[in-house]
Amino acid sequence: MTIHPTAIVDTSVKLGANVHVGPYTVISGDVTIGEGTTIGSHSTIDSYSDIGPNCRIYPHVSIGAPPQAIRYKGEKTTTKIGRGSIIREFVTIHRGTAFGGGSTEVGEENFLMAYSHIAHDCRMGKRVIMANNATLGGHITIGDFVTIGGLTAIHQFVRIGDYAYVGGKSALVKDIIPFVIAAGDRAKLHGINKVGLRRMGFSEETITAIRKAYRTLFRLGLTINEAMERLAAQGPLDPSVELILNFIKSTERGITR
Repeated sequence: MTIHPTAIVDTSVKLGANVHVGPYTVISGDVTIGEGTTIGSHSTIDSYSDIGPNCRIYPHVSIGAPPQAIRYKGEKTTTKIGRGSIIREFVTIHRGTAFGGGSTEVGEENFLMAYSHIAHDCRMGKRVIMANNATLGGHITIGDFVTIGGLTAIHQFVRIGDYAYVGGKSALVKDIIPFVIAAGDRAKLHGINKVGLRRMGFSEETITAIRKAYRTLFRLGLTINEAMERLAAQGPLDPSVELILNFIKSTERGITR
């Protein structure tokens, strides 16, 4: 474990083995940092943050600052960063709120590029990529293996399903179902993410099932309910199609089409 002489680390901070803290970094309060994590210079990690092992945190990052929420009154809330995540320069991740679940959570092996922002009470799955200046409003849920392009803004309470790809400079105001490509202001769907699915090892049979479900949902002029009924009538569905239908059933903001 190495702590640069100019860094300020509270005695209450729990540091794992082989943690490196760079110059002028400030770590305060009830913080846990897992073994093998490296923290660059001029970063700030505030109280009630839990950072997993083998993370790489670059200079000028802010983790666990109080949320930008008018109703927040200083209550104890948390920030959690999963194992193996890479957090580049000037990324900001705010802690949760008592009225939003109490925690902001970033999953394992995520790649957050420079200047991206994760607001209070967001929950992010594993192996998510957020490109430069992508911004999450509060209470957003991001699935696993999602890619979010640069300069994208996502409205509060929006959900993005697993393996979705969001193009750069987009604005999202409704949920994005799993396995699709979305882009634009306001975002629209542009087919399934077949390149990403192949890279992730999905079989051609599953990709075909997803493509057919997408066509039924969005290309036949049916309402969402009509399309879901038609799919359900086809008998046993591929698990990936079931995932899409369950995602749609649970939407509160509506589905991007």
